[in-house]
Amino acid sequence: MNAVITRTVTTKDTGETIDGVTVLGNYHMNDGYDWMELIGEHGWAVIPSWGCDGWDLGQWPYVMVAGIRTADSIGNLFGVATYCEGDVTCAFFRTKARQWQEISRHAHFNWTHGQAHGPEDLPENAADMPAKYRQPCTLWTD
Repeated sequence: MNAVITRTVTTKDTGETIDGVTVLGNYHMNDGYDWMELIGEHGWAVIPSWGCDGWDLGQWPYVMVAGIRTADSIGNLFGVATYCEGDVTCAFFRTKARQWQEISRHAHFNWTHGQAHGPEDLPENAADMPAKYRQPCTLWTD
């Protein structure tokens, strides 16, 4: 599979089929930093940190989570992609809330499996995390 392709996707939250969406696929050519640069050319951005205190969302350049906000003729589309040493998963949602939920799920996994440093008081399940851990970090925004 190519690293960046246009194809038909089905949204995970609403089950809609949408044609012509920019999707990220496996990237085993170089390293994660090259992947980050490549996807940036297509509107995607790697998310460096997550939660109220900005804990690492992955372990660059080996593990990364990326997002995109785009749209079709019906409305907004929110994408989440994960990169793990070249293996890439990609999913789309209609709502930002579902996108954040998916990013939070990846954050919880990375924090509890040693791929990134996270909060000390994490619950056992991602769904049980307090809201302050299930949101973008805003420490460096004005």
